[in-house]
Amino acid sequence: MGNQVVSSANDQSTRTSFIQHLLNDVKCLEMMLDKKVIESGISRIGAEQELCLISKNYRPQNNADLILKDINDPHFTNELALYNLEINLEPLELKGDCFDQMENHLRAFLKKASTAAAKREAYVLLSGILPTISKTELSFEFMTPKPRYTALNEMMLGARGTDFNLHIKGVDELSLTHDSVLMEACNTSFQMHLQVDPDDFISSYNWAQAISGPVLGICTNSPLLLGRELWNETRIALFQQSIDTRQLTYALKDQISRVSFGEFWESGSITDIYKNEIAQHKILLSREIKSDSLKELQEGIIPKLKALNVYNGTIYRWNRPCYGATSDSAHLRIENRYIPAGPTIIDQMANFAFWVGLMKGRTIAHKEIHNHMDFEDVKSNFIKAARNGKGSIMNWRGRQVSVRDLVTRELLPMAYDGLSYMNVDRSSAERLLSIIDARTIGQTGAQWSIRNYRKLKRTTRKDDALLALTKYMYKYQNEEKPIHEWPEIPDRPRTHENATQVGHIMSTRVFTVQQDDLAELATQIIQWKNIHHVPVECQNGEICGLLTWTHMQRFFKNQSKDSVETVKDIMITDIITASPEMPISEAIPLMKKHEIGCLPILHDKHLVGIVTIKDIKQYDQD
Repeated sequence: MGNQVVSSANDQSTRTSFIQHLLNDVKCLEMMLDKKVIESGISRIGAEQELCLISKNYRPQNNADLILKDINDPHFTNELALYNLEINLEPLELKGDCFDQMENHLRAFLKKASTAAAKREAYVLLSGILPTISKTELSFEFMTPKPRYTALNEMMLGARGTDFNLHIKGVDELSLTHDSVLMEACNTSFQMHLQVDPDDFISSYNWAQAISGPVLGICTNSPLLLGRELWNETRIALFQQSIDTRQLTYALKDQISRVSFGEFWESGSITDIYKNEIAQHKILLSREIKSDSLKELQEGIIPKLKALNVYNGTIYRWNRPCYGATSDSAHLRIENRYIPAGPTIIDQMANFAFWVGLMKGRTIAHKEIHNHMDFEDVKSNFIKAARNGKGSIMNWRGRQVSVRDLVTRELLPMAYDGLSYMNVDRSSAERLLSIIDARTIGQTGAQWSIRNYRKLKRTTRKDDALLALTKYMYKYQNEEKPIHEWPEIPDRPRTHENATQVGHIMSTRVFTVQQDDLAELATQIIQWKNIHHVPVECQNGEICGLLTWTHMQRFFKNQSKDSVETVKDIMITDIITASPEMPISEAIPLMKKHEIGCLPILHDKHLVGIVTIKDIKQYDQD
C-alpha cells in the first residue's frame, strides 16, 4: 500500500464514502475497458525486492527505519517488520536487454542498501525466510511504527476476533498462537510484474495460474521457520495462516481466505475478478478519497482508482490482478507474489526471465488452458510444489509428470520461444534460462538449506545450525554464485557462535511430567533419558515445579515397596526461571548465586526450553 494514509474501516462516515468510491472505481474500470482507454500493444516488466537486515551475529537487525532514512531514495520503502525493507524497481519495456538493465538496477540499489546498512552495523541478505528469526523478533516492538501497519494489525485481529493460529506440518511440525500479524513479516519475496493487454488479460491470468506449480517447484527457497523443517516453500502456508481473518465456528461453512490461489478459472474481464473479491471479502481498510474516478474519466483525466487499489492491497492472491495509472496512461498487469527472495540476484533474475518467457510463449493450445486442465489440478500442483518443491509430481494436461521433466522438456523451450518472440536479447535469455536448466538438474535453494541444516544438526545445537546456515547463505550470496553452484557448508561452526541470550543455547526438546503423575514415572524417565532435571507442569500447561537428580536420589532412598507418592509430593516449587531474552551474561551469575543446575526458560508462563550447567560450561569454553 506504499505510503498511503489508511485506517481501519470502523469509522462509519469514512467507510460509507470509501465504499461509494470503490463501487465507482469498478464502474469506471468497466467504462475504460469498453472505451479502449487502457494501454494495449506494449509489454513492460517491473519488480519489487524485499530484503532482510541482519546483524554481525547473523540475527535480525531491527533498525530498518534508520537505514531507510540514511538511504534517502524513493525507490526504497518500509516493510511490516523493522528488519525488512523493500525496493521498487522502475518498469522497463519487455525487449532487448531489459533483464540485464533490471539486474544492473537491482544490484545498484542493493549496493546502496548494503552501504547504508554497514554504517549501522547491519548487512543485507536475500532469503525467503531468514533462518535465524526467533519468537523474540515476532513481538510487537519489532513492528515498523507506522499508522498503516498498526491499522493493518488492528483490522486483521478485529476481523478474526481472536489471536492467529499457525499449524504447519512438514518433516517437523509448528503449532503456535500469535497475537499480531507480525508472523507475516518472516516472509520476503521477489515480486514480479508483467503488463498484459486488456483483451488478453483473462487468458493470460488463467495461464499464469496454470504454470504456478511448476514455476514455484523449481524456485523454492524457504524450508525453515523457527528452526522447524516444514515445506520447501513454507512462505505459502505461513502467509495464509499469519493473516487469516476467517473465524472458526462449530458450523460447517465455506470461507475463502484473503490469501488465496483462487477457486476457479476466471472469465469475463479483470472487473469480474474484482467483483468476485468484493462480494467475498469484507472491507477492512479505508482512506479518505477526494477525487471522483467517474468524473475524472469524463473530463479526460486518467483515474488512479484509489479505492480499488486500496481494497486490492488487502486481498493477497498469489497471482494478483493489478490496475496502474500514470498521468497519461493506464495499464493492467499480473503480479507474481509466490517467488521467494534469493538465493542470489542472478537466481531471481533467472526466475523472472523463466516466468515472463512462459507467459509470452503460450502456444495456441495453451491460450485456452481452461479447456485442457481442471482448475483443481492446477491448485493441487501449486500446493504440492510448495510442500515438496522440485520433487513434486504435477498433474499436467491429463498426465502426471515430474517438475524436472516438465520444466526441461516442455516449459524451458516455451520460455525461450517467448523471450525470442518479445525480441529479448538472445545472449541474455540464454544466460538466465541456462541457470534454470542447471538448477533443474542440480539443487534449489530449499534443497541446499535442508541438506546442510540436517548435517549441521547432527553435530551442533539447533541455534548454532541456523546461525551457520545464515552465515554461509550470506557468504555464498555475496560471491554471486547461482544456487546450483553452492557447495556444502565445509566446516563445523563453533559451539554457541554469536549466542547472546539464553534462548540461543537452551534445549527445546524438554521432557516434562505432570504434578499428579506417580513419582515412579518421573524416576523412570530420568533413568531412561539420562537427564538430571525434569520440569513439572500443571494441567493448564504452566510450570509449577521442578525435579532434580538430588530429589530422585532421596526418593530412591526412602521409597517403599508400595509407594504411591506423586510428583507433587517430592518436587520443589520455589524455582528460578528466565525468559528466552535473558542475556547469558546475566544467567551465569544467577545460577551461581542460587547454586542451581538448571534454568527453566518460560514464555508467558509456559515452558519453551531449559538451560543447564552443561550448556553454560560449553558457552564459557567458547
